[in-house]
Amino acid sequence: MTGKGFFRLSVSTVGLTLIVILLGAWVRLEDAGLGCPDWPGCYGMLLGVPQTEQAVQLANQAYPERPVHIGKAWKEMIHRYAAGILGLVVFAMAIMAVRNRRDPAQPLRLPLFLGLLIVMQSILGMWTVTWQLKPLVVTLHLLGGMTTISLLWWLTIRQGRFLRPPPTSAVAERLRPWVLAVLALVGVQIALGGWVSTNYAALACTDFPLCHGRLVPEADYSEAFVLWRGLGVDYEFGILDHPARVAIHFTHRIGALIIAAAVLALAIAVWMRLGFQALAGRIAVAMVALLGVQWLLGIGNVVYSLPLAMAVAHNGGAALLLLSVLTLYHTLRPLPAAVANGVRGSG
Repeated sequence: MTGKGFFRLSVSTVGLTLIVILLGAWVRLEDAGLGCPDWPGCYGMLLGVPQTEQAVQLANQAYPERPVHIGKAWKEMIHRYAAGILGLVVFAMAIMAVRNRRDPAQPLRLPLFLGLLIVMQSILGMWTVTWQLKPLVVTLHLLGGMTTISLLWWLTIRQGRFLRPPPTSAVAERLRPWVLAVLALVGVQIALGGWVSTNYAALACTDFPLCHGRLVPEADYSEAFVLWRGLGVDYEFGILDHPARVAIHFTHRIGALIIAAAVLALAIAVWMRLGFQALAGRIAVAMVALLGVQWLLGIGNVVYSLPLAMAVAHNGGAALLLLSVLTLYHTLRPLPAAVANGVRGSG
């Protein structure tokens, strides 16, 4: 097994990444994504935001198209500070992995890849601001965050210090491709959720289970999923007409039905073949429970007009559902030989 120091750092980084994801959702839902019109600073300030009368006046002169809103600026900077701390911790893990690279149980490639991923996330964060909340960029930024937490969680559980999978079996081998398929479906649904959020389509349908009183609403799918519309467009509050937003919202609902069917089918397959008492069976129970919570949060967001806490929780629930499917895959896959044999690292 890897050293305790590296393991503890990886565990804490998973928690920190979840906080950053929740903060990102909070910033989007509070319409604070352009609370700072520049990057990495805020109206030219790296620490804090303009607050005095003189500082606000100078900032408004420098950015007349985006007058200072102190509350939104602070929300955006809090998210940036948390993301910056996360980046430093991930880089520290990469350095630790290089230092311990001669330890056969020490992961190396994944920590280094995570460092590159953080760099890419920083670039997407910059483009989110400089390209004025372009939906494709913001959605990719969200997916980058979900990928980061997934890889960090995988890095954590594959160190073999908890949730150790039992010896592999023919049944586990047959189930693994189905788990990967469900994992891919959950990723697509998260991307659809990001597209809903970035195009301000969460309340395009305000009734449930119908949409505008119809089982299949009128919608404009030709405009709904145009990924690139050029630069120089301000996407704050969205630019799509209502029928296009309905198409995005309704597609996300259909995706939720597909995910529900896929997750339930997978859980039943695990329970029938391995039983409820097996580690995989217990993880499948947690996966179904998280699915149920996600459904309730999604319905609540529509019925109660997107309350902030519920909408942020829906983002966090998506991350946890993704991690539960990944954990199920972990329980069906043998550990690397060096980890399974209990080799201790030096970290």
